[in-house]
Parts: sequence; structure tokens; C-alpha cells
Amino acid sequence: MLTTLIQFQATDNKDRNIAAVQNLVETAFSRQKARLISLPEMWSCRNADRSTRFAAAELLPRPNSTDTGGDAYQAMQHMARHYGVYVHGGSIAEKVGEQLYNTTLVFNPQGQEIGRYRKMHLFDVTAPDGTIYRESKDFGAGNSVVTCQIDNFIAGLTICYDLRFPELFRALRDKGADVIFVPSAFTMETGKDHWEVLLRARAIENQVWIIAAGICGSYRSPTGDVKSSYGHSLVCDPWGHVVALASDGPGSVTAWIDHAHIEKVRAAIPLATHRRPELNGFEHCK
Repeated sequence: MLTTLIQFQATDNKDRNIAAVQNLVETAFSRQKARLISLPEMWSCRNADRSTRFAAAELLPRPNSTDTGGDAYQAMQHMARHYGVYVHGGSIAEKVGEQLYNTTLVFNPQGQEIGRYRKMHLFDVTAPDGTIYRESKDFGAGNSVVTCQIDNFIAGLTICYDLRFPELFRALRDKGADVIFVPSAFTMETGKDHWEVLLRARAIENQVWIIAAGICGSYRSPTGDVKSSYGHSLVCDPWGHVVALASDGPGSVTAWIDHAHIEKVRAAIPLATHRRPELNGFEHCK
């Protein structure tokens, strides 16, 4: 399956972000007609103040309903239908009453929603440069392990900070995932040291393809500080090789993913048959 990752420098202007992503997808598709397009985390509105963030958030249609989604939702539906592709929508802000969720959406080539995942692990950290991030200030945490079917692949859904929690990736692998998405907005400080090594580790541990589209570029936070996102969108194979890697700026990167390589890697090192079930929920010796 030919897969294109869109790397994007998002702003707090939702309309401009949607237009920019549509242009990047059109350009990428004109060069190589992928079967799957993947977007980065929070591409529709990046690091806005609380009021702007809530204004840009969307009420999502009820599953299997005929409800109409918001502008970003409809844009992803349109791209899926127009190009006849699967669209993995990175993530957008989902609004539920006074609560927001960082939510991934996946659409099939008919524009039907086939996957929805709310980010489990929220980025509440102090970065090496002293910058404080508190994602939980505005966002709630999801509690579901989600997969969906993309042609003959079972795709697992994660978002950004989830990458640091291997138990989620193992749970997705146990549900049959052979591809795992990691749309992200990694900071420059953590990205330069941890991004690639963690993605490769998750691929090796679970013998899956990793598809990780990232936000790039600098932006000004609501407090006025200038921050930078790492970008470097990549595709990693089940052996841990990086087979496609984006540069620093907006654009796209494309790679071919296949089942044959998954089967070869799993046959060479049959981790699934070597796992020790007694280690699940083990107790420390007393």
C-alpha cells in the first residue's frame, strides 16, 4: 500500500490550516497516487488560547449516523472521496460539552468514518528547557484501545505522547495491529533525542509498520513564547528500519508498506510464540 504522510506547520487559524492541508494533499497526490494519506496531530488548530481552541473544536457526528461534521471533519471526508483514498486524519480537537478530546479520525475511500480514537496519555511535562506543557488543562483522556481495517491491514491508533507507553502498543498488537499510526507534534527538545529511537523501538517490539506524521515549524504560544515542533515525519518498517523520512519544513513523504515484510520479520523472530503470559500483571517477589 502506497502511503503518504503530510508534514505541516499549523497555526491557530483553522480555515487557513484546512486550505493549506488540502493544497499539500493535492500536490502530493499529483506526484504519487497513494492509497492512504496520513495527517499530523492537531493540524486544524495549533496551540491557540483556550477560547480559540474551543471555537475551532468540532462536535463529531454520532457513529453510524447521517449527522454532518464540522469543517475539518468534512474536509477529510471530501479528500477521501475526491481522491478515492483512506484518510487517517492525524488528530483534531473534539468538543463534548465543556470538555475537549484530542481525537483521531479515519475515513475510507467512500468518505465513511471507520475509526475514532481519543488520546489516552496527556502531555503534562516540563521540557528540558523549562517549558511547561499541561495538555490536561483543556483536554480529557480517552480510555479505549482502537483498531480499524484499511484494506488488508489492521491499523492501530495512537497519538504523540502515547508513544512513550509501550503497553498501549502491545495492546494494539494483541488486537491484531500490523500498522500503528503515531500522528504527533513533538517538541524540538524531545524530538531531537527521542522521536526516531522510540518509533523504531515500538516497531521492533511489536513487529509492525509505524506511520508517524508530524507537525513542523515554529509557533507562538498563548503566553507569547516562541516554540518549535520537530517534524521529521517518518515511516518505519517492522525490522526497525526508517524507510522514509521528511525534512524540516512543510511537505510530504511517501513509502510503500506491505504484508510480506511483516510476515518475514515475524517468522524470523517469532515473538508472539515466545511471550510469557505469566508476566502480564506479575507481582513483585516479597
